[in-house]
Amino acid sequence: MEKIKNERLWEIDFLRGIAILMMITYHLIFDLNYFNLVTTDLHAVPILLFLYPIGTLFLLLVGLSLTLSYSRVNQTLTPRQLHIKFLNRGGWIFSLGLLITLVTWFYPHNSFIVFGVLHCIGLSIIVAYPLIRYRIAPLLLGVVCILVGIILQIAITVDFPWLLWLGLPPADFSTLDYFPLLPWFGVVLIGIFLGNSFYKHNKRTFSIKEYSKNIVIRGICFLGRYSLIIYLVHQLVIIGLLYLLFL
Repeated sequence: MEKIKNERLWEIDFLRGIAILMMITYHLIFDLNYFNLVTTDLHAVPILLFLYPIGTLFLLLVGLSLTLSYSRVNQTLTPRQLHIKFLNRGGWIFSLGLLITLVTWFYPHNSFIVFGVLHCIGLSIIVAYPLIRYRIAPLLLGVVCILVGIILQIAITVDFPWLLWLGLPPADFSTLDYFPLLPWFGVVLIGIFLGNSFYKHNKRTFSIKEYSKNIVIRGICFLGRYSLIIYLVHQLVIIGLLYLLFL
């Protein structure tokens, strides 16, 4: 087992940075399309095949990162303190999701984010806490959540919005970003399984070459290290640049 020399795992930051780059690319396409600078069908299969892996990668890393965070503090905090720590963390991220809902009410306004990826991450952190220390149970429950979520979206239609957070949106529901707990909480749980399988007690269970000194890798890791901040501000930057250059 390879000992981790510091708290930052370059491979995790790197994967998160890749997800950030993919997200920025998608939102650039969205904004170009919104301002009629290009014409793109955002519901076309190639776009969707590019979009959904972004959320999948983010949520897998959320689950994996929960296990790392838990392993770092579970010997120094009481169970109650641990619970409060993850409750506060999940609540904070969910609150940021509510802020994104408010912002998207103004732009682009014709549709806005109701239960997007930040809402899903925040609630998933809270709900996943009792399972963080386990390995097989999150895997099995994660597969069940994914299968149930797929079945719900294919087979069941409702005429009320109260369970859209769970995975039961009304037939006329429209949003810019939708990550209900079913099936996406299942992806977080599989991330927990991966974290507990490949990282134990702050030690890797596998060997990996040290690429973190490479300038390109370092740049991508930088994006991954500050992924939440970049997520919150990148649209402002993109829209500002588009206005300066084209509008």
